[in-house]
Amino acid sequence: MLEEKALELGRIIGQTEEFKAVNRARDAIGELSEIKAQTQRLEMLAKTIEEHVRERKDPPKEVTAEYEQLLSSIQAHPKYQQLIAAQANFDKIMHKVNEAILEGMKKGADSSIIIPG
Repeated sequence: MLEEKALELGRIIGQTEEFKAVNRARDAIGELSEIKAQTQRLEMLAKTIEEHVRERKDPPKEVTAEYEQLLSSIQAHPKYQQLIAAQANFDKIMHKVNEAILEGMKKGADSSIIIPG
């Protein structure tokens, strides 16, 4: 029964406008070859920086400068801004859902009624 309720909740969340907006924004970004290339380069630079940090070395200034420039460029893109806004709205919905689940758990723990599993 618990799994059925979870599936139902997931289905309902998947039908929200907030969830759909996040998916649309992700799809829109995924279609931009410019952003894809920048993201791939950013990931490579991040790995280089991580390697240097693990070795307790300062990453080369050129690497950190390029990383910061790419990150700023990606973040300034209107499609990325749409994704961030859509994700923030979805996060608000999920926060409310989690609060409701927690409240239900508290009530369930206080209840003397046993529900078959």
